[in-house]
Amino acid sequence: MEKMPPIAKIYEAYSCIADNRIELKEQEAIVTSSDGKKKYTIKWKENDYSSTDNASYWQGYPGYPILAVLMLQNKLKYNIEIVPYFKETNWHALNEKHKRDYNAAVEEVLETITYDKETIKKETEKTYEALKNLTINIKKKI
Repeated sequence: MEKMPPIAKIYEAYSCIADNRIELKEQEAIVTSSDGKKKYTIKWKENDYSSTDNASYWQGYPGYPILAVLMLQNKLKYNIEIVPYFKETNWHALNEKHKRDYNAAVEEVLETITYDKETIKKETEKTYEALKNLTINIKKKI
């Protein structure tokens, strides 16, 4: 992968999956934002992915919509047991509150979880390492 996202985007992808905010089709997906106000279109062809979310489009790294799609496509391994802990998390509001300090937003969410936080972090780090080894390209358009 050419440019890596902040690890916090993996947690956002967990929420996306937990909330069933992904409509997966054959060559594209529609992902609804955590506050329900936006919809993003993700398209792919072989190892090329594009998305209309700001991170993917402007920053050139896979944003949470692409990460969630990769997880559902079984291209990006993740621990499904920790996903429900991130259900109904409004990442948009948290990221605004913390002035785009994504790690601070993640820490606030982790404070509310009763499951072992170290296990969650270790599992997320495994997913992040797996992401580094994926041979995908982020494109503005497919």
